[in-house]
Amino acid sequence: MIVQIRPSQLSAWLETVRPHGAPVVLDVREPAEWATASVKPDGFALLTIPMGVIPPRLQELDPEQPIACLCHHGGRSMQVASFLKARGFSHVANIAGGINAWSAELDSTIPRY
Repeated sequence: MIVQIRPSQLSAWLETVRPHGAPVVLDVREPAEWATASVKPDGFALLTIPMGVIPPRLQELDPEQPIACLCHHGGRSMQVASFLKARGFSHVANIAGGINAWSAELDSTIPRY
């Protein structure tokens, strides 16, 4: 089962997983989407790898490191979170609602598209 967290719950999740390593928010959107709207790292590292190239770039991710997956609304990130979990990643979460919810809940300066 993949942990579902809202953007407003991210800080609490980060604190619970920090003992397992430095947390990462993995943005799986496309480069044009990053150019339109992006989050600012705050208590986590931000890594941008489009969903379609996660499999060949899997070695760039640490299976022990906590990873919260992010996309536009939460669908693609859920698929990536499931993919990672199935490959033995220990601490994986999906940011439910994606960057759209992030803008609504945490940072209204992030454009909604």
